[in-house]
Amino acid sequence: MKVNFDIECTPEEARRFLGLPDIAPMQERMMKELEERMAENLRALDPETLVKTWMPMTMNGWGEMQKMFWGQMGVNMPGEDSKTKKKTA
Repeated sequence: MKVNFDIECTPEEARRFLGLPDIAPMQERMMKELEERMAENLRALDPETLVKTWMPMTMNGWGEMQKMFWGQMGVNMPGEDSKTKKKTA
C-alpha cells in the first residue's frame, strides 16, 4: 500500500513545525560582517597588489605554458630548431 501526502506550507512554517531554530538573524549579521570585511580588504589593496593577486603568472610563465602546449601538439615555436628544440637565433 502506498500513501502520498502533499503538504503546502512556506519554509518558515515547515521550520517552525519541525522545531528547527530560526537562523535568519544570525545569517544577516554574518553577511553584514562579511561585506564589511570584503570592503575593508578591497580598500586596503593597491592596484599593483590587486593585479598580482589576480594574475600570478608572469609573462615568462605564459611563454613557458605556450611552449609546453605547442610541444604537446608537436609544433615548433618560431625560432626553434626542429631537431634539437633549441632556439636558433
